[in-house]
Order: sequence, then C-alpha cells, then structure tokens
Amino acid sequence: MLGFGTFSHSISAGRKTGMGYDVPEGVDIRGRYDPEFARILTRDALQFVADLQREFRNHIKYAMECRKEAKMRYNNGAVPGFDPATKSVRDAEWACAPVPPAVADRRVEITGPVERKMIINALNSGAKVFMADFEDALSPSWENLMSGQVNLKDAVNGTISFHDQARNRAYKLNEHTAKLFVRPRGWHLPEDHILIDGEPATGCLVDFGLYFFHNYAAFRQNQGEGCGPFLYLPKMEHSREARIWNNVFEKAEKMAGIQRGSIRATVLIETLPAVFQMDEILYELRDHSVGLNCGRWDYIFSYVKTFQAHPDRLLPDRVLVGMAQHFMKSYCDLLIRTCHRRSVHAMGGMAAQIPIRDDPAANEAALELVRKDKLREVKAGHDGTWAAHPGLIPTCMEVFTNYMGNSPNQIETMKRGDAAVITEEDLLQIPRGVRTMEGLRLNTRVGIQYLAAWLTGTGSVPLYNLMEDAATAEISRVQNWQWLKYGVELDGDGLGVKVTVDLFGRVVEEEMARIEREVGKDKFKTGKYKEACRIFTQQCTAPALDDFLTLNAYSHIVMHHPDGSSRL
Repeated sequence: MLGFGTFSHSISAGRKTGMGYDVPEGVDIRGRYDPEFARILTRDALQFVADLQREFRNHIKYAMECRKEAKMRYNNGAVPGFDPATKSVRDAEWACAPVPPAVADRRVEITGPVERKMIINALNSGAKVFMADFEDALSPSWENLMSGQVNLKDAVNGTISFHDQARNRAYKLNEHTAKLFVRPRGWHLPEDHILIDGEPATGCLVDFGLYFFHNYAAFRQNQGEGCGPFLYLPKMEHSREARIWNNVFEKAEKMAGIQRGSIRATVLIETLPAVFQMDEILYELRDHSVGLNCGRWDYIFSYVKTFQAHPDRLLPDRVLVGMAQHFMKSYCDLLIRTCHRRSVHAMGGMAAQIPIRDDPAANEAALELVRKDKLREVKAGHDGTWAAHPGLIPTCMEVFTNYMGNSPNQIETMKRGDAAVITEEDLLQIPRGVRTMEGLRLNTRVGIQYLAAWLTGTGSVPLYNLMEDAATAEISRVQNWQWLKYGVELDGDGLGVKVTVDLFGRVVEEEMARIEREVGKDKFKTGKYKEACRIFTQQCTAPALDDFLTLNAYSHIVMHHPDGSSRL
C-alpha cells in the first residue's frame, strides 16, 4: 500500500519559525499553537487539506450559490419537487456498491462529540456504530476541533485513554468496540483558524482531510476489515453537493494509493430539498455509499427555513411535529424504499431522551416512548437507529433484535414497494396541531440555554431530559422567527394571544429569570447566558431569517493568534 509519504516530493517548501506549526506555502494557521495539535497539523497533512481546498473550492462556491438561488425561488412562492431532468436516474434499475461486511449490521448507532471520554464511552457502549461528530454536537472552537482530531487518532490506533481526576476513574477501550464513523461539518461552514491562499478553509475539508490523512491506514487494518474510513455527510440540499464529496473521496483514495470505493459514507437526509434528490444523491455516491439517514430534527428545521416566505405553512408547537405527521412519515417511508432499492442501509432517527436517574416512573415512561418509536422504525423497514445516550442502547437493541433476529439488516427483506406511490404533496403536507404560549416559552428557554453552552464550548447539552444539539436549537429559533414574522395566534391554550415583538420581549425576560433560577446565580453569572440571549433574540426578530444559527454565532468563538503559523 502506498502512503502519503509517496507524495512528499510534490509538497512546496514550507516555513517554520520557533515553536510554530510547520506549514506549506499558502497556508496560514491562526489558531493557538499546541504540541499535541502539531501532531495533527503536520506539513504533509496541511498540504493534503490545501490540495483539496484548491481543487474543489470553486465547485463548493457554485453549490452554495445554487442554494441561494433555490432559496430565492422558494421565497418567491415555488416549492421543492422531483427534478424532471433526472427522472431517468430515479426510474432506472441500478444499485450502489455492496455494503462492506464490517458495517453490514448497524442496528443501533450512538452519536456524540469528539470529546475524549465521550469517544471511549461511546465505543464501549454496546452500540454497533459510534458516529463521532464534528458537526451539530460540537461547538467548533479551535480547541474542540484539534483535540477531537488528536482523540480520533488515538482511538483508531487503539491507544486512547482518559483519567477523570474528579472521580479518580480511568477510561480505556474494551476489547470489542463499536465501528467508528466520523461526521465532518457541512459545506457552508468555514474554518476561520486556517487560511489557504488568504481565504478561510472549508470546514468539512479540514475535518475530513486531517482525519483521513492520519487514520486511513490504521483504520482499514484495525476497524474496517480492509475498507474505510466510514463517514456521515450532513446538510446537503442537492446531488451536486454529493458529487463534490464523491470527487473528494476519489482524490483522497488516489493520493493514498488505496482502492477506489474504499471510503464509505452515509448521507443524512435532513433538508427538505434533499428528500426529492435521494436517488440522485445515492447515484453520485454509488461507489462510496452505505446509505441514507433520517435526520429528522434538522428536517423539521429545514421545512420552516424552506417555507419562510409561505405564511400558509406555519408549524405547530415543536413537540407536536413528530413521526405521526404525514409529511414526516412519508419522508421516512420513501427513504427506506429508495435505500433498499439501491441495496444500502436506511437508518432511522435520533432517540434524544436521556435517563432520568432520580425518578424511576418518569424514566420508565421515557423508555417506553423510545421503545414505541424504535418499534415503529424497525417495522417500517429501517436497518438501524440512533441514540444520544449509552443508557438507551439496550432498549433500542432489544427492539431491533426482537424484530430482525440474526439478520444484519432489512435491505433485502423490506423493499417497501408500497412507498412508490408517495407524491410531492405527501412530502410537503402542512403539519397539523396547535400553537401555545408554552411552546413559545420552551423554544426560547431551550434556544438560549443551548446557545450559551455552545458559546462556552459545549455543543451537546442535556435540557429537560432531552439531549439538545444544534438541530433542535434551530427548530426553536426558526419557529419563534416564523411565529413573530406572521403574528400567529396562540390557539392551543384558549388565550388567543398573537405573537408580537412586545410579547416575545416579555417572554424572553421571564424565561431568562427562570433559567437563572434553574441553573443558579453563580452559573448564570459566569455563563454566557446574556450574550446568548442577545444573539438568540436578534435572530428571532431579524427581518430576514439567518440560514444557520451556528454560522451567525461562529464569529463569537473564533480566537485568532496571528502568528500561529510561525511562533506563539
């Protein structure tokens, strides 16, 4: 097998001064210097990232412009739909490359940020797969991103350990662990701490490039049974974005000297436009695909964002927008049919509940909700599901195993021909339900607390017995924005009150007081609750809806060290 060292002759002369990072020509690092991070930010690794950036940046810029054009069309009254130009792809009989044996069985997957103890606990959790997250469960600070790369390198090598000094407890890997998937950021997010030719690098190319460069060989030996690495790909809206990923994978495989089709990825279908592009996305990635996933929280967020200029498509309280809603059920059923027709996994959604340790009755009620949701998924034909907490793994595993038995998946046994009749109207049906003052309050309380945690470096937060990440915070934000923009009537609690800026201001004030009571005065004072409140309120009351909460807030966590490429 060829290694990246084979390509060192093509690397431009770099520069290094003092203790700084050794960088190739055209690359500047503005993040803090750390000897551990320097293990990751080697000249050859940075050259690989720079090569990816230079080859694909114009394709990425074009894809982002296409997103803007689509948004303009939707804002002018259009709705997403199946593309007549790619009907032949949808109608033709073709299949993706065979699923690698190492990941044939994915019945329960756990997700979480690339934090050191989390990685060990998740790999040891008993789940079949751990998705290590650089995206919605991570606040993308320089420290988090680079520590995450160090942690993953140690995990792939099998050497990762952690000593919790507070508990005087040591953590290390079990003999048998979950298979590792890694989720880089979406195409839209920059990495402002790394400049390539004077421009911020594309966040996902940094995440993927550094991880792949350092780990492809060890991963294929230790985890992938000769295949891999394995990835999750978020936030895509069109198959042209999948095509860029496919080209990135082919370039990486060629540079590493490994077989084409070695890298395998599952795409999250978590935007409304993407549900009409599922066949096309799989087709673009057909040599590199291991399926699609129902990213249902982001999907709800995307429904509001897509129809932000459509006052006839207002959502009810977020707690009412579940899988019983026709547009959500249709989306999952079509995803299962599409994946199984193309011989890949159809992965279910997230169980966001977390164990309630001090209330056995409430804990059992929460677990019963998880059981019902997972039974619905496995009966519908999903090949696996997601859980946010290790405490849910046994419940999810039991449901899927009781139904599937020894079969690793349902790809061949649940073809879901009945879902062939799902129409554009099914996928766009307006969700039904009421809107309440408590819904407005919950959105505000959750949104502010999540953002406060995100600003202080935590991207996955337990709130009110649920694990909240950027996706659920986005629902809170865009729903508040939608209700404010259209002055909706809160019709579910008999009050008949209209949502106005004045009402929202009072709700914010009252919910901030509640947050202070719940977290305590000291934590409230030292946390970034006031800054989070200001950002969240601005976004909810802005005339135009920001595309992403995290994109807007990112500037608040960027910390430049101008001489990071030379000396600190």
